Amino acid sequence: MKAYFSYFKLRFINSFQYRAAAIAGICTQFFWGFIYIMIYEAFYLNASADITISFQQVVDYFWLQQSFLMLFMLWFMDNELLETIRNGNISYELCRPYDIYPFWFGKIIAQRLSGTILRFLPIIIVASFLPKPYNMTLPESPLSFLLFLVTLILGLFIASAVSLFIHLIAFVTIESSGIMNVLFILFDFLAGDVIPIPFMPDFLKVICYVLPFRLVSDLPFRTYSGNIGIKEASLSILLQLFWIFVLIFIGNLFMKSITKKVIVQGG
Repeated sequence: MKAYFSYFKLRFINSFQYRAAAIAGICTQFFWGFIYIMIYEAFYLNASADITISFQQVVDYFWLQQSFLMLFMLWFMDNELLETIRNGNISYELCRPYDIYPFWFGKIIAQRLSGTILRFLPIIIVASFLPKPYNMTLPESPLSFLLFLVTLILGLFIASAVSLFIHLIAFVTIESSGIMNVLFILFDFLAGDVIPIPFMPDFLKVICYVLPFRLVSDLPFRTYSGNIGIKEASLSILLQLFWIFVLIFIGNLFMKSITKKVIVQGG
């Protein structure tokens, strides 16, 4: 366990070196945040149907989305990990006396955490001081904020497990980028990161609620604003724990299965 924690710590510290990229990312997140909010403002001005989420809750949703983008984005790709598989250096990993899955899982979590820590606070601070109704507001209640933190942390584990599982596709196909990009886009949509789930038609809502992807970001963000109630958020924590166990268990089995058959070409 000490070896796994040391590796996690090393990757976490190493990721802090990219401060310039973080600054550029903050500017990009502000740009996209304003774009999304302006689009939905125009939608609300002309909406005729009943909407189950208020405009202020949507504003909070998108500022949280931009603040914690690095934490939950399912389309995150670790090029170093993929290159390790492609160039055959995975053979060195297989020779080492440890389980690869928790090492890679810890690496992805460390990269997500470090990238988020560098970005989220400036976005939240500036967004909080914007003029109404474009500003980010305080959480619905102290309990909502507590549940937001718990569901956000658990969502990190789900996002990392899904991301790592998709990376393992590189073991079984010569060129994995095509199918990986398709899966990332599909999962990102089902998580509510393109269109918030309250705006989706009923049949899509059912699909999103059955699958685990909305538990990554939709659940914590709507819990923060109060669009998801205390009772539903509390029960959803049990659902998050269930999916974390299932995804890690399946991912571990998949990795052990493919590493037993892996063939390294070249020398």
